[in-house]
Amino acid sequence: MNDGLQNQIPLSDANPPSIPPTVDRAIFQAQLDTIRLREKAHTREGDAIAAARRRLPMVEVDATTPVIGPNGPVRLIDAFEGRSQLFAGYMMWYDGASAAQQCEGCSMNVGHVLELGYLNSRDVTFAVFCQGPFAESNRYREFMGWPMPWYSVPEASLDRLIAGRHFGIWVCYLQHNGRVFETYWTTGRGCEQLGSSYAMLDLTIYGRQEVWEDSPAGWPQRFFNTRSAQMRTDEHGHAVNRPAGRPIAQWSRIAAGRSDDLAGADK
Repeated sequence: MNDGLQNQIPLSDANPPSIPPTVDRAIFQAQLDTIRLREKAHTREGDAIAAARRRLPMVEVDATTPVIGPNGPVRLIDAFEGRSQLFAGYMMWYDGASAAQQCEGCSMNVGHVLELGYLNSRDVTFAVFCQGPFAESNRYREFMGWPMPWYSVPEASLDRLIAGRHFGIWVCYLQHNGRVFETYWTTGRGCEQLGSSYAMLDLTIYGRQEVWEDSPAGWPQRFFNTRSAQMRTDEHGHAVNRPAGRPIAQWSRIAAGRSDDLAGADK
C-alpha cells in the first residue's frame, strides 16, 4: 500500500509567514537573557516536581499478569528483562485497520524512544504494551523499524494493567523481591516530554505551528487543534484528521519502500 510520498511544502513558497523584527545582537541578547531567567526557573520547578515523583508511594500489580510476546504468553515481571524498573508505553490499536489508520499520537511517542542504552544503563527496560493482537501489531513495529521489546495485552489482563484508564497511558513499574509495583503514570500532554521533537520545536521561532499556541499575528499555524491533525498529514504534508492521511512518521518509511501490509507482506 502506497498513498504517495510526503512532499512538505516550504512555508516560504505559499502564504509566506510573518517574521520577527530585526535588531542588533546586544538587543537580541538582552531580551533572550530575560527569557533565560524564566527558563531556569522552569527547569528548577521541573526538578522539584521530579523530586516529588521520587517520593510517591506505589501500588502493587500482580507480577504474574500475562502479556503476549514473540514466544507467546509471559508474566509482567518477565517484561523487566532482569532489570529493576520497567517503563511501559501502552499503545492504542484499531483492530482491522490499516497501518495508515493506526494511532498517530502513540506512533509519535513510541517513535521517539529509539536509543534504549541510556535507559538500560539506569536499570530501566522500555517496552510497548499494545492493545492489538501481537502478530498484527508487531508487524507494525517492524514496518516502523522500532527496536524496543513489544507485547500485546490480552483482554484478561486489562483490569490489572489498565485499571479503569485507557490505552495511551505511559506507566513506570518497579520490581522488588519478586513483586511488581506501579510507581507513576501519565497520559495526554504528560507524554510530550517523552519525545524530543515538541521540546525542540518549542525553541524555534514558529514553535509547534499549532493553533492553540500563543503566537504573534501572522505566525504559521498549519496544524489545527484536534486529536489527530497535529500528528497526521496527507501526501502533500497538509494536516488532516483521521482516517485521512497517515501518522507523520510513516511517510519516510513509505518513501524508503517499506511495506505497510499488516497481514504479513515483506517488510
